[in-house]
Parts: sequence; C-alpha cells; structure tokens
Amino acid sequence: MIKELQLRILPEEAVNEQSLRQVVARETGEAPKNIRAVRVLKRSIDARQRTIFVNVKLRVFMNEMPSEPEYQSIEYKDVSAGKPVIVVGAGPGGLFAALRLIELGLRPIIVERGKDVRERKKDIALISREHKVNGESNYSFGEGGAGAYSDGKLYTRSKKRGSVDKILNIFCQFGASPSILADAHPHIGTDKLPRVIENIREQIKRCGGEVHFETRMDAFIMKENEVIGIETNTGKSFYGPVILATGHSARDVYNYLYERQIQIEAKGIAVGVRLEHPQELIDQIQYHRKEGRGKYLPAAEYSFVTQANNRGVYSFCMCPGGFVVPAASGPKQVVVNGMSPSNRGSRWSNSGMVVEIRPEDYSELVGQEELYLRNGEKVDADSPLALMAFQERLEEVCWLNGGMKQTAPAQRMDDFMRKKNSFDLPVSSYTPGLLASPLHFWMPEFVTSRLREGFRYFGKVSRGFLTNEATMIGVETRTSAPVRIVRDRDTYQHVTVKGLFPCGEGAGYAGGIVSAAIDGERCAEGVYNLESNK
Repeated sequence: MIKELQLRILPEEAVNEQSLRQVVARETGEAPKNIRAVRVLKRSIDARQRTIFVNVKLRVFMNEMPSEPEYQSIEYKDVSAGKPVIVVGAGPGGLFAALRLIELGLRPIIVERGKDVRERKKDIALISREHKVNGESNYSFGEGGAGAYSDGKLYTRSKKRGSVDKILNIFCQFGASPSILADAHPHIGTDKLPRVIENIREQIKRCGGEVHFETRMDAFIMKENEVIGIETNTGKSFYGPVILATGHSARDVYNYLYERQIQIEAKGIAVGVRLEHPQELIDQIQYHRKEGRGKYLPAAEYSFVTQANNRGVYSFCMCPGGFVVPAASGPKQVVVNGMSPSNRGSRWSNSGMVVEIRPEDYSELVGQEELYLRNGEKVDADSPLALMAFQERLEEVCWLNGGMKQTAPAQRMDDFMRKKNSFDLPVSSYTPGLLASPLHFWMPEFVTSRLREGFRYFGKVSRGFLTNEATMIGVETRTSAPVRIVRDRDTYQHVTVKGLFPCGEGAGYAGGIVSAAIDGERCAEGVYNLESNK
C-alpha cells in the first residue's frame, strides 16, 4: 500500500529516512518492519517560533517497495539528420534549449565563447591567485554560464510549476540529487553542478548535436531581414536559425546589436554590494536561539525586501555557508558575486544587497559625468545602453578603489551607516583580498542613501543583523541584464528580425538557472514552429 502524509515534525526527526520511518510508525500505528521505504515529496523549515519544525510531505510504501524511479527521465533520440539550429551560449538557457531541440527532432549546434566547465575552473582560480581575468573564460563566460560557479540555486518564483518540475527532473536525470525535487529552495552546489553540466553536454553530443568551445559569435549572417547563421572568431561559419543565449555579461553582443540597429531597449537593474556575515550569527538570528542551527538544521538563510524613496531595496542570491567570489569578465573591473558548495559548510554567509534602478534614473546616477560607448559615442539618458554604460563605469571605479587589481574595496556595515572609514576589516571568504575603502563616499548617493534606509529597516525586523561584524564588499552589479532584446511574446522571435530568438537572462527574459532553462525550452519550441511552417 502507498500512502501520503503531511507532517510537522522536529528537525531531529527529519534528519534521514530511518528517523522518518520511526515518525511514520508512530503517526500511523503501522509496525516499523512493514514500512519498506519513505520518500520526501516536499520539505520546508518553519523557524518563525522558538520551537523549530520541519514541514514534510511523505510518500510511504507499506509492505511493498517503490516500483517507479524518484524522478522522471526523458528519452533523447538521435537527431544527426535533423535540421541544424545554432545555439549561442552554453549556459542554462542554451543547454536546455539544445535538449528541447533534440526532443523536437532538431539538431543543436552550440557555440560557446568560453572553455568547458573543467578547464574554465583553472582560469577562475587565476583571478584569485594572480588577479588575472581571462575575458573569454571567467565566472560569467564558459560552459554552464554564470550559475555554474556561483552557487547552482534552483529556486524560482515562476508560476509555471509544470515547467519548473520538468527542469528539476532533467537535472536529476543528469546527476543532481533527487532532494532538489522536495526542497523548498533547491540547490545543487557549485561543487556538484559541473558534473551535471558535463553529463548534459555528452548527451547532446551522443544525439548528434555539436558543442564548440572557445568559439565566439562575432556577427550574424543575414539574408534580407532574416538571420540564417553566424560568423565566429575561429573563421568558421554555422548556418541555421539562431537562439541567442549569451548571458547578462556579454556586452559586446549588446554593442553589436545596437550598431546593427537590431531593436533593443534599456531594462531596469539592481546595484549594490555583497554583504558578508559570520554564518554562526545568521544562524542565531534566523533560528532565534544562541546555539544557532545545532546538529540537525541547515545553515540558515534570509530574505529581506523594503522600499526606500520609491525604489526597492532587497537581498539577492543569498548564499548560506558560502563564499564571495570575483566575477569580473574583463579588464579594469571589480565585480563580486556569491556561491555555496553543496554542504553549505563555510563559516560565512553572504548575499547581494541591492537597490532597484530604472532607466529613468540614469541622469541622477551619473550626474555631470559623461559616459561613452566603445565606438566613442556619448551615452544619453534615452540610449538603450545607458544602464550598461553605468554598470561599466561603476565597476571601473570599484577597480580603482580596490588598488587596480581584483582586491575588492570593503567597509564594515555599521561604519557605512555612520559614514565612517573602517580601519580594519573582518576575515573574509573573498580570496583575492579586501581593501578598506569608504563605500559611502564613492558609490552613487542614489544607491548608498537607499541602502542605509534599507539596512535600518532590516536591523529592526531582524535584531543583530545590522552589525560591524558584517562586511560590505563592492560592487554587485550583475544581478540581471541591463538590456532587453525585444521579441514577439507568442513566437519568441525577435520583433523585426526573422530567425533570431533572444533567450534567457542575457536577453532580459529570465532571472536565474531555472527560469533561464524554461526560457530556453520555449525558444526551442519557437524555432520548431518556425521550421514547421516553412
């Protein structure tokens, strides 16, 4: 017999299958020997009160063993003879677009400017060790995209639950733990995700698809007003409709589209810092007890949001038990991001603390300063590249204040609130090193004034959060793309250019691994519909 139960139990009762069997026996009156297996369908922690509970939905197998796998698999067939489709970028948008193309009988040809996920790791290590940033292989560029080495969080607010469940099942099929199907905030971990990505790539190749690394798209091949292929830096051209999934840091792509007068528009972003606390302190605050998480609870998370002078201030990409990492993708940049290993076991927690910025805020942000594009064109407030130019300038200012290398300027949280210099800094997870710097002085007042207001509120609702034990590390600018590549909402094709399918975070239509993967599937379906109607 199979039975489903919804239970509210103590953390020590939810720690493993054996303890769950004991709970099920107690709740059902069934003899423990008859409970053959217990599967967790949903799991979340309720830490609102002093006594902490775990809410679990269980599927219990009594007097029989499970006959079905824990996740649903997809059979991918050979598409060697299928019509080719070019996928630019091997992040989640591009990889899941390729898998969906295979399902639909089309042959994906992936071109990725960076290296494969293992070789890429060596270039990432050089950023911390030698302060060298490879412009084609870094935390933003390379197989797996920006999410591969910045945490692997799979939480999304998407309302399309069916699509989300499919994406999570596919991750399990290629090696992720089935626990991601149950957790309220699923997370693979930056130490586990690379192998999953490699397995996806090998599946694409086994089915007749192609994957080309260190191959950067430099131009579209156009016929009248239709994209029919791409030219690359290797001198090789590829032909077919194009799914453009280049990620939120491919600024050369945005410049190219702008220069070719392919319609794009400015999109709101969020800018701020990485805020790093001792994980022990966050555990104590979030679990409301001096002993913190104890033996049976995971590293605590938080999520904050408020309004400050008509703009949102919020935490972003919270990484419990994690590290702050250098996420620059080119010269004269300091950018920070966060990640966590699967065990979330470091002594620090961090999150982005950012302020919402809208395109109409550009003039107030830059004041009297004049910004220019790479072709020398002055950036006006109504330019679709205005916020991208602001991002670039702020990252350069951060680089200057960090000593013109990957050392990051930083300030204690309470010192920032008091507009006071920090003469020493806590030990940090940021391996290139920190340099004490007055962030309150050189960051835009538009951002700093709202951060202060937000921090005051967060400190009131979560006592102990606003502390000089916390370090603000500059700057967090890559929360999302500063540009949207305009497409038709029904066909996913560009509004004016046929054969071009803007996809994922870089196109302005996603905000994380899962939402980018869902968007990749939708773009693949758009290509299929285009090809079917020819």
